[in-house]
Amino acid sequence: MKIGCCAYSFRQYLTSGRMTLEDFLDKAVEMGLDGVELTAYYFPSTDTSYLNKIKREAFLRGLEISGTAVGNNFCKPDPEERREQIEMVKKWIDISYHLGAPCIRVFAGGVPKGHTEEEAFNWVVDALKECVEYAAPKGVIIALEDHGGITTTAEQVLKIYRAVGSEWLGINLDTGNFRVNPYEEIAAVAPYAVTTHAKVEILNPQTGKREPADFARIVDILHKAGYRGFLSIEYEAAEDPMTGVPKFVEYLRSVLRRASG
Repeated sequence: MKIGCCAYSFRQYLTSGRMTLEDFLDKAVEMGLDGVELTAYYFPSTDTSYLNKIKREAFLRGLEISGTAVGNNFCKPDPEERREQIEMVKKWIDISYHLGAPCIRVFAGGVPKGHTEEEAFNWVVDALKECVEYAAPKGVIIALEDHGGITTTAEQVLKIYRAVGSEWLGINLDTGNFRVNPYEEIAAVAPYAVTTHAKVEILNPQTGKREPADFARIVDILHKAGYRGFLSIEYEAAEDPMTGVPKFVEYLRSVLRRASG
């Protein structure tokens, strides 16, 4: 497994202008990372010249662009609004292809007021089928994240995954988002994961509080599932990411060393 970082981890710096995407790449090099996930929110431009620049800068730093990510919502009840979300994802599939990123993370969404989960499920499946059909010829895998709404549980995530039924759809396993039986749900989803968001904390369902995630256990689960991809840090802990993320990198590195030894 390789260690990466999502640009989202440094969101307060990127959104305030205190950090650029290029600065984020430098920070990734400083931490000795293998790759980065570049979130759509933080691109100042999607012009070809800027995309080429980012692709070049990542390559020169020895970093893989492991994926991109968008903040879509396929559970819009208005068909025109859903169409806008689909077209946004398609746009970022094109950008992923341009950047050489093999994967794009997407969301499903939540059940809107006045509608049923079955309706929302059908909207998401239809949208994903269209996006997957668009992504496959470009060699870009779509990764559906467990992210609340109709992807709150492993059962919900896998129901959508199986309904779409494409080798170009995988799961973005977010280790911090399951709430009922987190480690058991991680194990259920792990065989279908194409990328993984590593969170510092995980919910303890007995106490209802967050506690440090046991990555020795999580890495063992992933290893048994045959996962060999990225542990992409998505940092949401209280400590400033400038100090918190490097600490978490070292923790993950020590876990991987022990697992391989």
